[in-house]
Parts: sequence; C-alpha cells; structure tokens
Amino acid sequence: MADYLEGMRKIEWAEERMKVLSRIRKIFEEERPLEGIKVGMALHVEAKTAVLVKTLIAGGAEVAITGCNPLTTQDDVAEALRKEGVKCFAKRGMTREEYYNALNRVIDEEPDVIIDDGADLIFLLHKERSEAAGKVIGASEETTTGVKRIKSMEREGILKFPVIAVNDAYTKYLFDNRYGTGQSTWDGILRATNILVAGKTVVVAGYGWCGRGIALRAKGLGARVIVTEVDEIRALEALMDGFEVMPMSEAAKIGDIFITATGNIDVIRREHFLLMKNGAILANAGHFNVEINIEELEELAKNVREVRRYVKEYDLGNKKLYLLAEGRLVNLVAGDGHPIEVMDMSFSNQALAVRYLVENRGKLVNRVYRMPEDLDRFVAKLKLEVEGVKIDELTEKQRRYIEDWRMGT
Repeated sequence: MADYLEGMRKIEWAEERMKVLSRIRKIFEEERPLEGIKVGMALHVEAKTAVLVKTLIAGGAEVAITGCNPLTTQDDVAEALRKEGVKCFAKRGMTREEYYNALNRVIDEEPDVIIDDGADLIFLLHKERSEAAGKVIGASEETTTGVKRIKSMEREGILKFPVIAVNDAYTKYLFDNRYGTGQSTWDGILRATNILVAGKTVVVAGYGWCGRGIALRAKGLGARVIVTEVDEIRALEALMDGFEVMPMSEAAKIGDIFITATGNIDVIRREHFLLMKNGAILANAGHFNVEINIEELEELAKNVREVRRYVKEYDLGNKKLYLLAEGRLVNLVAGDGHPIEVMDMSFSNQALAVRYLVENRGKLVNRVYRMPEDLDRFVAKLKLEVEGVKIDELTEKQRRYIEDWRMGT
C-alpha cells in the first residue's frame, strides 16, 4: 500500500503554494455553490489535482475521481484522497481494461458535472454510457487535445451537454501550456536521463503553445533548436522566434533529442527512426502515446531493454534509440507535471467553470463554450494580488477615448 502520509505531505506542500485556488476555496466555503452536486473527474491524480478536489468539496460537492493516463497517477496521493473519504479509483500502471473500468466507476457515481483531461470520460459517456449522460449538467475540459475531440463531437451534432473549454482560457494556455509544459517537459527528460542539454540539437515537433514553451526552454538550456510544423503560420512564427524550421525527414538526421507536442498521430515513425543517428532520445509531451509510433519502433528493434527507469533502449542493430516514459507524457510519468504555481491558475479556472455550469443549469445549449472572460480575468486579478503586483487603471478620459470613435483625432 502506498504511503498515504507521504501523499498528504505532497498535498500540503502544493496547498501552501496554490494561493489563488486557496482564495477561491474560501469563497466556496462561505457560499457553498456546489451543495448537492456530484463531480466526476478524470485528471492526472497528483498533489495539485488533490488541492482542486478539496476545493470542490469545500464548495459542497461530492467527488469521484480517476486518472486520465495509465502512468501518471501518484499512488501515495491517491491513497491520501481515499483516506480523506474521496472516491478515488486511480492507480499507477493500469492496464487498458483497468483504465476504462475506473472511468466507468466514476460514471457509476452519477455525476452532475464532469472535469476531464483529454476527453476520455466525456467520450465514454457518449459512446457507451449514454444512459448516464442525460444527468450531466455540463463538463469542463483541460487540454488542447480534449477540446479538439469535443469540438469534433459538436460539429457532428452528437454532443449531449455543454462543455467549457478551460484550456482556451488565457490564464490557462498562455501559462500552463507554455510555461508549465516548457519547464515540466524538460524536468521529466532530465530526471529520466541526467544528460546535458547544452550543445545538443533538440527537435520540437509542433509549435503550438506547448511547443513554444519547450523550444524556449531548450534554447535557454543551450541547445540548438529545430522546429517541425505542418502549419504555415506557426512555422513562420518559429522561424522569426529564431529557430530553424525544416521537415521531420531532414531533422531526423541531425537531432539528438526529439520531443513531440502536436496532439496528432505518427509524428515520428518508421521512416524517421531509420534516419536517426545512434543515441537519439525520443520523448512525448502530447496527451496520448500516439505521436511516436512505438509499434513500428518495436518492429525495427532487434532487442529492447530498460536501461534506466523510464528509459527503454531500442537496438536496431546498427544503432540504438532511446524512448522515454513509454511514449506517454514525459513530464508526468518521469516528473511531477506542471509547476504548482501554474496549475494554481489552471485549476482555479476549473473550479470556477464548475460553479458557472451549476449556476447556469438549463441555460446553456450543447456546444463548446470558451471560459467566460470575466472569470478568466478574475483568476488573473487574484494571481497578481497574491504576487503583490499592482497595475494601472484607465482614467475616465482614457476610457472615453478608446470607446468613442469621434475622439480619434
């Protein structure tokens, strides 16, 4: 059994540094906006998530939670939640069957609101558990990948309840995706490998907000950075940010470390493995373990062995390639995920999104909504306050000037 006391210590450490969410918890304790509401969650079960769980409970909610990735649960934190009376069905290293059984157990609790990360829980409610979807007031989604999946469901006209795209909040993606993924991806890679980054060639696949953060941190660590993209505008942005841009077929020949962050499938595949040089390291920072084609890598390998924790060596005969974290999220499998202060803002948005869904029950249609701007700005305001930062305010004259077209000359 995992040491739940260690889990409690991790949660306490996170709580003390999640000052925005602590402010929201106080509001929830006073107002109890979630009284009688059941919340079903599929998130990475670690200390920062536990602080969100405690905040929802403080608002009156009952919570059932499981993991959103088979390898990212911290068992000591999961055990600590269970000791606190939370229905937690997550454990680290679940098989595919165990993973979906756990998602079904969350649905069995008949949740009113869903908090998802990657949309597996939402997808399951639509595909196999539609009888339970009718009770759901609404959901919130944490990731770019998940939002894309849900918008696809909306376009097909099959979405059964409204969803708040928390990922699209400014105080989420501008910070979580860029600074959080940027730092935590390298934290996971360095913990797994203990290598020096300076002087190496790093290939970042995808220049969305996550890719931007990873590339920026690689540059700061002294690496030569190459970006691969399929989007013309993002490729141009990467070029003007000072990075080299080329197809993966060219980058594969010269890269030392490859990091995928696209949300798509087969970004690195057989043809690229064959071009890579001996010792190349492969890591994924996208939600699912599909960006690096592991099946094709295994087919090419004459021998596979684990050489360090979270590092597998694939011997292709003429060279060896190294895959980190089984191709899953390297920052959460080999590390602790995003920094606490970043998730403080992301999970503050989640808590406020749940309250918004409850307060607007029956008023929202079945589509994907952006996080309400006033709530997004409220999180930013609280973050500045806890950081002790003050900003200017518009004077009445300035406000009239920017609002009145007649005052432009």
